[in-house]
Amino acid sequence: VKIGVWQAGGFPMEFPVMSLGEYNMKPTTMLYRNLLSMDVEESITANPLDGVVLLGGCDKTTPALLMGAASADIPAILVTGGPQLKGNWKGEELGSCTDCRRYEVELRAGTIDEDDWAELQSCIVRSNGHCMTMGTASTMGTMGEA
Repeated sequence: VKIGVWQAGGFPMEFPVMSLGEYNMKPTTMLYRNLLSMDVEESITANPLDGVVLLGGCDKTTPALLMGAASADIPAILVTGGPQLKGNWKGEELGSCTDCRRYEVELRAGTIDEDDWAELQSCIVRSNGHCMTMGTASTMGTMGEA
């Protein structure tokens, strides 16, 4: 992205904003989304920018980035990381959060052990990107690109 900005005659600057994992967003992810949106808006408006390239890829961060840019009223484009590669574990195709939550219940019930859990996690998250299931992360990425 930086090279593209340079090639277009711009001067790229990075503004990292907050990021949290799913399990750190209790009691609701909406609070995090709104806080991140304010973080994005303040980072944009605090600097003399002509436009921004937003890098996101989650069902929480994507709307927050777009909301912050819209509030800052500045031209913006969203670039997502795309979906992760699908995973397989013991012959079963895995989906991101859906199977994490299902197997977490099995771990607590004692149906699978810690070794199975560790192996399962390494099979689900095989690459960079957002959740690979047809869920809100895919929907938000598609809407952001539209």
